[in-house]
Amino acid sequence: MDMAFLESSIGVEDLVLLEPLEEESLLKNLQLRYENKEIYTYIGNVLVSVNPYQELSIYGPEFIAKYRDYTFYELKPHIYALANVAYQSLRDQDRDQCILITGESGAGKTEASKLVMSYVAAVCGKGEQVNSVKEQLLQSNPVLEAFGNAKTIRNNNSSRFGKYMDIEFDFKGSPLGGDITNYLLEKSRVVKQLEGERNFHIFYQLLAGADAQLLKALKLERDSSGYTYLNREAPRVDGMDDASNFKALQGAMIVIGFSEEEFRQVLEVTAMVLKLGNVELADEFQANGVPASGIRDGRGVQEIGELVGLNSVELERALCSRTMETAKEKVVTALSVIQAQYARDALAKNIYSRLFNWIVTRINESIKVDTGEKRKVMGVLDIYGFEILEDNSFEQFVINYCNEKLQQVFIELTLKEEQEEYKREGIPWTKVDYFDNGVICDLIEHNQRGILAMLDEECLRPGVVSDSTFLAKLNQLFSKHEHYESKVTQNAQRQYDHSMGLGCFRICHYAGKVTYNVNSFIDKNNDLLFRDLSQAMWKARHPLLRSLFPEGDPKQASLKRPPTAGAQFKSSVAILMKNLYSKNPNYIRCIKPNEHQRRAQFSSALVAVQARYLGLLENVRVRRAGYAYRQAYGAFLERYRLLSRSTWPRWNGGEREGVEKVLGDLSMSSEELAFGKTKIFIRSPKTLFYLEEQRRLRLHQLATLIQKMYRGWRCRIHYQLMRKSQILISSWFRGNMQKKRYEKMKASALLIQAFVRGWKARKNYRKYFRSGAALTLANFIYRSIARKFLLRLKDNLPSTSILDKTWPAAPYKYFSTANHELQKLFYRWKCKKFRDRLSPKQVETLREKLCASELFKGKKASYPQSVPIPFHGDYIGLQRNPKLQQLKGGEEGPVLVAETVMKVNRGNGKTSSRILLLTKGHVIITDTKNSQAKTVIALDSVAGVSVTSFKDGLFSLHLSEISSVGSKGDFLLVSEHVVELLTKMYRAVLDATQRQLPVTVTEEFSVRFKESSVAVKVIQGPGGGGKRKLSCKKKGSRCLEVTVQ
Repeated sequence: MDMAFLESSIGVEDLVLLEPLEEESLLKNLQLRYENKEIYTYIGNVLVSVNPYQELSIYGPEFIAKYRDYTFYELKPHIYALANVAYQSLRDQDRDQCILITGESGAGKTEASKLVMSYVAAVCGKGEQVNSVKEQLLQSNPVLEAFGNAKTIRNNNSSRFGKYMDIEFDFKGSPLGGDITNYLLEKSRVVKQLEGERNFHIFYQLLAGADAQLLKALKLERDSSGYTYLNREAPRVDGMDDASNFKALQGAMIVIGFSEEEFRQVLEVTAMVLKLGNVELADEFQANGVPASGIRDGRGVQEIGELVGLNSVELERALCSRTMETAKEKVVTALSVIQAQYARDALAKNIYSRLFNWIVTRINESIKVDTGEKRKVMGVLDIYGFEILEDNSFEQFVINYCNEKLQQVFIELTLKEEQEEYKREGIPWTKVDYFDNGVICDLIEHNQRGILAMLDEECLRPGVVSDSTFLAKLNQLFSKHEHYESKVTQNAQRQYDHSMGLGCFRICHYAGKVTYNVNSFIDKNNDLLFRDLSQAMWKARHPLLRSLFPEGDPKQASLKRPPTAGAQFKSSVAILMKNLYSKNPNYIRCIKPNEHQRRAQFSSALVAVQARYLGLLENVRVRRAGYAYRQAYGAFLERYRLLSRSTWPRWNGGEREGVEKVLGDLSMSSEELAFGKTKIFIRSPKTLFYLEEQRRLRLHQLATLIQKMYRGWRCRIHYQLMRKSQILISSWFRGNMQKKRYEKMKASALLIQAFVRGWKARKNYRKYFRSGAALTLANFIYRSIARKFLLRLKDNLPSTSILDKTWPAAPYKYFSTANHELQKLFYRWKCKKFRDRLSPKQVETLREKLCASELFKGKKASYPQSVPIPFHGDYIGLQRNPKLQQLKGGEEGPVLVAETVMKVNRGNGKTSSRILLLTKGHVIITDTKNSQAKTVIALDSVAGVSVTSFKDGLFSLHLSEISSVGSKGDFLLVSEHVVELLTKMYRAVLDATQRQLPVTVTEEFSVRFKESSVAVKVIQGPGGGGKRKLSCKKKGSRCLEVTVQ
């Protein structure tokens, strides 16, 4: 046993090492581990499992692979560890194994058995046949759960039967098959359930998962509330999908080997049980006035008959009457309603119980081993734990009897194992004081004077037999038995216990006192089914139902009374005990932490009761009877040799001598130690904990030493590395410096040599050359390069278009200036050639466009649109209007601009249409209707022009005050060709007066009006000025707001 798991463990992982050994400390240790999701704890080789009621990530292939490679105590407690020990012992040591899983309902027994089987299936051999056997063994679970499990108050998936499965292996450890034995199915659940509980799962799965066609064939309705045998209060279970479970059941039965016909017959018998509960019985009277019974509605009986091929009249007769047969005569007796209901329920219970037994037998036929070779066996027992309910009846009595026998097996085998190990190791065996429950087992099972024997005797005795007479016989027989109590025995001993009823007796079991109510003990033990019902079932044309009642065959009819339920169970327990004694036992004790199936909730009171039922303290005491801890010398020395200077760091002697040296140096008491042949034994857990504490302190010392040595070594290595690096760097640096110095000296020497050789060459060859030859050559070369440059430039001149500004790059940098000048000359030449080709009119037009560019480019938004449009001048058809031609006068020359403009009234902002004529000397404004000159403005009177930057045509003519027209004020006009008009006006003023006309681009300006001035403010409207519409609005007496739309 390796104690490495003690380090960093939560609580005590093996209760054998618990100090102090009391119930309170045991519960606290279990609670501490449970709250930290450590649900498994050891008692030696016994595993205690606390149901977590949640999925934990401690299962699956990764953990299976982990635990199969380690021994029992090397890792944390786990069900895989126990399963691994059992399987390896079976495979390697050829010892048959059994795994006993006990605990009350809801403690997780079924899940534990599944985990054991899944582990064994994962680690055993592989192959097509082996995989098929493993799959059949695993798929037997959902089938047995469907027919044998139900929702109870304590557990949503409670096993209502005991199960023992033998898994058989070949010599290699590969599964060959198996055999299942079931014990004491709770068949009373078929006809009655407590509040909040359900019937067996199969009924709900069938109704929820079968398709409409199957339900119709089985004559069932999907609504479960329509069936008397199904509890209407709890039709569904949280977290359980009955429909999908039904499909899983169907798949599992196919894998096991059930044919479709067999599956259909099983469902038909199940449906028959359901429909029996809906058969209503009514009071009737015979002709002589004797009470009798009959079927209230014959439809239910008729449907049952059609379903299983049974005559409905015979079924009704069997339900409502009873035939008493002796060797000489037959007597038919009518049954009362109560008796008929009892017969109906007894038939339903027997049909379902026998169907369950048939399913188990059919599974065994599929998974049985056909070969005659030698086999190894691993048994898995999943059976009820010890039960103490408020009202304990016959079922609790036989369950607790079974647990007494299992406790007896545990104590005997555990002590036997201890004794054999002590004998092997040569250590004296000390007798262990423990409670021997053999006297309780005898009290129950003794062949002549046991309670079961008395119950059978009372059932077989002629005359008036009742539960009271049975209790009276027990009181008489066991009045002085120390483990038996009743009201009568207490009164005789002058004891008063108000909790003891008159119809009760009490047995002092190993796990505590249990009070049993004898009510229905006789009926449940008899478990009678009237012969009429058996014969009626045998007459059915349904193969499966007929096979369930072989005693109904008249040829096999027997007047012998069948064995009682108690006798059958006693016989089954005896066979089970014989089986267990022949195998090496492994125990899993399952505990339920709370009654509400909630995660992370631990009820100490509830767990304490279960700990007493399971005898956990008793288990620990038996395990600690001699020596609490034992380990092989080699493993012990390997772990603790660091505690002695003699064995650390090396020990070259024997393992036992090394252990003795270590313990001798620690001055351990000889009473605490025992040296076996291969193991060291330590009596008290305190001694082991002392060793662990000394080892922990020594590890700290060694760790400090290792750290010190490591830090010193690391510093030395670092220093040596730095020193080596420094030497290398210095070497490279000095070499590099010398190399650079040498290269520099070499370059200088070469330069000096070159100059000297050049000087000598020039000196030697000077007499062969004319003076100035070098300059001549240089000039020749330069001229040649320049000539080549110019010739190449001649061949690569760009086009003569003035828009083409490309130019070849200079081939040499010293030609850049010349190249740039040539480019400018060429461009000017192109421009001159372009101008020479222009007519005087085109020249004038370009001059006007140039003037417009200087005035408005980048200032007026409408300027870019006017660039490509030629200036026409005449926009009103002046040649066709002689009256307008007369207005300009003969001496003025041609009209420069003639167009229609809008005059803005400075007083109210309204506009009126006018014709504007621009000549070389005047601006003439006339009315559009009568073509008479209204205003003639000399160009020398125009002081300036104001125009906006928008796309509008608004402008103001500012006149000088001394002019004859200027007294009226400035003009505010709107022209569609404002760029052209103002350009030509600018040029006309320049030609006429030799002065430049001021053109101001602004959005705010003032115009004179009579003797005052009006401020004009131009704003951009929401339209963005795209349409160039103007709206003028007077703002007060001195402000005019113009909006450009």
